[in-house]
Amino acid sequence: MTRLSRDEWREREAAHATRANALTAEHRARRQSGEKHPVWDFLFTYYSVKPSLMARWHPGAGVVLEGAADEPRAGFRWYAPGPDAGSLVVDDAAFDREMPVLSRLIEIMLRRTAERAGQFDCFGLHEWAMVYRQGEHRHPQPLRLGQAGTDEVVDAHDLRCTHFDAFRFYTPAAIPLNRTQLTRDDQPDREQPGCLHAGMDVYKWAIKLGPLVPGELMLDAYELARDIRLLDMEAAPYDLSDFGVEPVRIETTEGKAEYVARQRAFAERANALRHRILTAWRGSEIGVGLSETVAAG
Repeated sequence: MTRLSRDEWREREAAHATRANALTAEHRARRQSGEKHPVWDFLFTYYSVKPSLMARWHPGAGVVLEGAADEPRAGFRWYAPGPDAGSLVVDDAAFDREMPVLSRLIEIMLRRTAERAGQFDCFGLHEWAMVYRQGEHRHPQPLRLGQAGTDEVVDAHDLRCTHFDAFRFYTPAAIPLNRTQLTRDDQPDREQPGCLHAGMDVYKWAIKLGPLVPGELMLDAYELARDIRLLDMEAAPYDLSDFGVEPVRIETTEGKAEYVARQRAFAERANALRHRILTAWRGSEIGVGLSETVAAG
């Protein structure tokens, strides 16, 4: 059982808050002025995490915080009295008891995704499929190739999306073009580490685990999601030049090569984070206990 003295965890708590506040400073400034941003707002709206919650440090599952019982965190969910007087511990067993379905889902998604081979031939066309042959779009930014040019790019490629939460936003005309018809129920069987959105969702799983994931690890997952989000929008069909975003032209050979190279690097980072989350939460590396988890699913 890992123990942190009051001085140790207070130091980590302060460092975490400083780092989190730096990461969210621009978003908080935009929010105060009412400014919208087509790239970065997604990280706070889609994942529904407030900067104030990001700045809240947690130690991770099973970690004992000495001298913490008189702190506000004593009232946080998943905290319990520790083995020593005045201490607190993050109780992962309580999470399993109270949230058994979510707990099992998160473990399955982390393990199964990491165990699969990555696919690197989608070229970010999910964003193009979301505007395919449709005059009105979810985002107000113009299409850099126009509607006809965008449709031609989709028509010239094979749609190979494996991520349901991207597929569900396809236009009606694009849905039958995807190589696989995806559903929510088969998401654990389709997710693979090459997918940009699966990489961003490592942050989602870390958020849902809350105090069971060390705060430093949660922010690492946020930084990965931020970096992936940039590529996702650079490769999208939108003209984002007003926001300083230069396109990765995936309709060209050179653009495809750049996209895949960065996609592979993100897949490695995402799998490393999946490993770290499972180790911090379950105390086991990816692959350990996988057969039991799959059977339970």
